[in-house]
Formats: sequence, C-alpha cells, structure tokens
Amino acid sequence: MNHATNAYGLWSLVLINSAIFIFFAFSFFKPQTSRDWRTFGAFSAFIVALFVEMYGFPLTIYLLSGWLQTKYPGLDILSHEAGHLWATLLGEKGDPHFGVLHIASYVFLGYGFYLLSKAWHVLYHAQRRHSLATAGPYARIRHPQYVAFVLILLGFLLQWPTLLTLLMFPILLLMYGRLAVKEEEEMRAQFGDEFDRYARKTPRFFPRWGQSELGRHEN
Repeated sequence: MNHATNAYGLWSLVLINSAIFIFFAFSFFKPQTSRDWRTFGAFSAFIVALFVEMYGFPLTIYLLSGWLQTKYPGLDILSHEAGHLWATLLGEKGDPHFGVLHIASYVFLGYGFYLLSKAWHVLYHAQRRHSLATAGPYARIRHPQYVAFVLILLGFLLQWPTLLTLLMFPILLLMYGRLAVKEEEEMRAQFGDEFDRYARKTPRFFPRWGQSELGRHEN
C-alpha cells in the first residue's frame, strides 16, 4: 500500500494554521475581560488540538487503526484523506474536500466568523456608551458571540473529527452555557429591569425566526 508519507509530522503547518485561525478569531472577538479570555482560551485549545491531529500526529487514526483496517481494508490510513473520518464512515467517494459535509463546514465557519464580527461591533459600541447591547445580532439572541464560537467549532468538527475534539466539544458547550448565565447575572445587576425586559423578549441562544427585531433601530 502506498501512502502519503508527508501527510503528518508537519509541525510547521500545525503552528501556521493554529496561529492563523487563533489570530483571525482574536481580531473579531478582541477579548478584554477575564471571561472573554476564558472563552477565547478554550476556543484556542480546541484549535490547537485539531491541527495537531490534522498535520502533526493523528492520534485518533492511530487509536482506531485496527478497526479501520478491518472495516475498510482498502483505506490508506496514513493519507491525509483518511483523516476526514465522516467521509469514510458515510462511504463517500471521491475527494472529501468536495463532499457535502465539507462544504457545509465552510458555511458554519463563514457564518460563525461573520456573526462573531457583527456581535463584537455592537457590543463594543454598547460598552463605550455604558448601555445594554440589543442591536444587530443581539436583537435576535442574547449571546451571539458564544453561538458564533459554537458554529465555528461545529464547522471544524464536520471537516476533521477527532476523539479529543469530540470530547472537548460538549465540555465547551457547558462552559459557554455557564459563562452566559454568569454574564446575565452581571447584566441584571447593572441594568435591572431594562435587562429583564430584554431577556423576556430575546432568546438566550436560539432565535425565534420571524419575530420583529428588538432594538433594530438602535446603533
């Protein structure tokens, strides 16, 4: 069996790709508080773990190698394409980069970064005015930045699932959920009834499609 001997051990690509996506997220999120840094740090850990397996050492492939070779005897487990496990498990043919899940991952990633950027812009101006952020994405959900991070993580999981990142994902969901609740406690203490009215009309994470946007005229 011929395999791509240079598919892994490419630690320079691990560093470059991790740095690019972490910096990209940093430029949109711009963490300031300790909560922001915890959010961003957890995201960064996920990104590093992902690219270590994508280009450095394929721990998931190594642990599953016996089962993969038995289940898929023609699979070159040391090739880069084998790392796209969803394509293998679903029996997709051809280049996995053009598969449905891979294309869907770009949608999640693109919208996630877009939402992160839009949310930060609204929050930045609200913080400068010492007011509650209720415009833009905040008119539909109370925590668009956390939702944006989850969309980005989902996008990466659709591209390249690993045992470690699959384990990290629900932990990050729980972490972001707890941070959101803590953030709301602080907003309620700061804005009182104004926040309560906003919270009653605006879902925490999942928008009510078709509802009129609260604060759509606010800037």
